[in-house]
Amino acid sequence: MSIFKFKQFEVDQSGCAMKINTDGVLLAASVSHQKPTRILDIGTGTGVIALMLAQRFNQAIIDAVEIDEEASVAAEKNFKKSIFSNRLSVHNLSIENYNNTEPFDLIVSNPPFFVNDLKSAEVKKGIARHADEGFFEMLIRKSSSLLNDTGSLWLIIPVKQADHVIDLASKYEFFLTEKINIHSDQDKPIFRQMICLSKVELNCVESDFYIYESFKNHTQEYKALLKEFFLSF
Repeated sequence: MSIFKFKQFEVDQSGCAMKINTDGVLLAASVSHQKPTRILDIGTGTGVIALMLAQRFNQAIIDAVEIDEEASVAAEKNFKKSIFSNRLSVHNLSIENYNNTEPFDLIVSNPPFFVNDLKSAEVKKGIARHADEGFFEMLIRKSSSLLNDTGSLWLIIPVKQADHVIDLASKYEFFLTEKINIHSDQDKPIFRQMICLSKVELNCVESDFYIYESFKNHTQEYKALLKEFFLSF
């Protein structure tokens, strides 16, 4: 189904290699910030993360960057059709080439993560899901330069890549302040981590999050997190 309907907006996924997925919606619903006024979504794809953040933070201006032209066109259409259209904009370029005039309070990304793994046979999906060896360091370095002095970067990535990113953090004036370990259910190991890297040093808060309590039956915490967005909740 190409159109995914949320409670306050809808997302047309036509032409997008990477469809709406659990990683993206969990990230958008979990990001914490007191009151961001400027947000950047790196690798916006369909635009779903930016749209969810626009709903959550109703005063924020949100920029989105997307390297794939077809996906950026789709995101722009989704932005223009939404009630948040005056606060959303998309830029069709790589994050390396993006520059801002004002620093951001918050940067979010559900980035490509299969570093050095077998490339997808589908080129578009390959761009969306694969990264070169230096990608994460570039992402951390660039994010550090785009944030203000109290800004934070939120990512959702597999454990191996999260460990690598955390190791890089101090090199670029970041501190790990939150880590959310995501499991399919109580019996499954961690398959993703959401991490918050902040310019401000705070004690790191670590927690576990479970998506299912039984087969095809979501946990109450998952339903509570996404009830403001999903029609089914």
